[in-house]
Amino acid sequence: MRGTTFGSLQVRNYRLFTIGQLIKLLGTWMLFTAQDWLVLQLSDNSASALGVVTALQFMPVLLLTLYGGQLADRFDKRRLLLFANAGAAIVATLLGVLVVTGIVNLWWVFVTAALFGSISAIETPVRQSFVSELVGKELLPNALSLSSATFNTARIVGPAAAGVIIAALHDKTGPIFLLTAVLCTAPLISLARMSTAELFRVERDALAASEARTIDGLRYVRQRPDLSLAILLVFLVSLFGFNFQLTLAVLARVEFHVDAKYFGLLTTAMAIGALAGALASSRRRSRPSVYRVLAAAILFAGFESLVGVAPNFVIAVALLLPTGFFMIYFAQAANQRVQLGVDAAFRGRVMALYVLVFLGTTPIGSLIIGWCAERYGPRSGLWTGGLISLVAAVILGVLQLRRAHGRIHVAWRPRPSVHVHERAAGVPAVRPAVR
Repeated sequence: MRGTTFGSLQVRNYRLFTIGQLIKLLGTWMLFTAQDWLVLQLSDNSASALGVVTALQFMPVLLLTLYGGQLADRFDKRRLLLFANAGAAIVATLLGVLVVTGIVNLWWVFVTAALFGSISAIETPVRQSFVSELVGKELLPNALSLSSATFNTARIVGPAAAGVIIAALHDKTGPIFLLTAVLCTAPLISLARMSTAELFRVERDALAASEARTIDGLRYVRQRPDLSLAILLVFLVSLFGFNFQLTLAVLARVEFHVDAKYFGLLTTAMAIGALAGALASSRRRSRPSVYRVLAAAILFAGFESLVGVAPNFVIAVALLLPTGFFMIYFAQAANQRVQLGVDAAFRGRVMALYVLVFLGTTPIGSLIIGWCAERYGPRSGLWTGGLISLVAAVILGVLQLRRAHGRIHVAWRPRPSVHVHERAAGVPAVRPAVR
């Protein structure tokens, strides 16, 4: 088990990185939960206001992420992460002081959300591409999955802890923002303790590094259909399906009429499923096929649609478990397909494009889904996003089969399995899919 599921943790630098990220992400998810609750308090339960703050938090991804990828390919990723995490701690401190002193209003939340989003827009592509410098290529699939598991462990504990603290403090959120500021310093310690001599860095001449351009990364992806299809699918599913920060808060408070503690239970249920999906991905040792990515997207979209029509709170919680599982299983399969297929010289810029479509679509998607939730009811944000994601995955799957001159064959004996038959240059080939 240690050599497979948790193999990357034997590498000291990766172990330090994981510990620092886990502590910081716990605080980040507590901040997100408290921020959503604060917005609903200040706006009289307005789904549109929550959509605006979510959009402002993710809008910088559209503007700055590609630049962050360029920085990742030009400069020391470790130093960039030190600056970014220090900035996150400062912003969390600012918001905490505003809330505790009673100065805060909705506009201040908008400003701090935009600042936090700007820092994340630079930090995320740098962090994702930095993983490849922490472990060797043979451990990279495992390291990517464990990083996702770390993220989702924080998603389990963070929102639940925030819900309990908010309830214990009688709906006060200020202390959570100040606690987040403290937790954001953990990566600073971890990064400072790393051994730079043990990093797996690709040596490139100084001129090539200084001339790393964003447009070259975009052209590189355009010339690689295996990368572009995965990134396009992530774009479509993220745009309409990955708006749970908005939809779950509105579902809990408006549809089910529950308090912060039970809102945390919704996000925790989804995160438990997501953690299971991340661990299921951690045993993968090779690049996932495009059909595995497509199948995971279809299953995720189907379960999200079912959450949107769940008749009560308990069933919604139960359905969020497989929804979270296939959400992260899809995201990890797409991430691994991109990272394990890209040249090291382009990794920062390609991962910036991946982050751009993964997170940068949230401002647009949250406004659309927020409008749907307010116009047609809180449930509509979920089933609409799920159905659109489902249609997008099916269409791309059909296009991939046509491009590869393939067909799907289902065999029920000796045990149920699905195979994708592809024909290239007149020679049939059989590619096993998910069983």
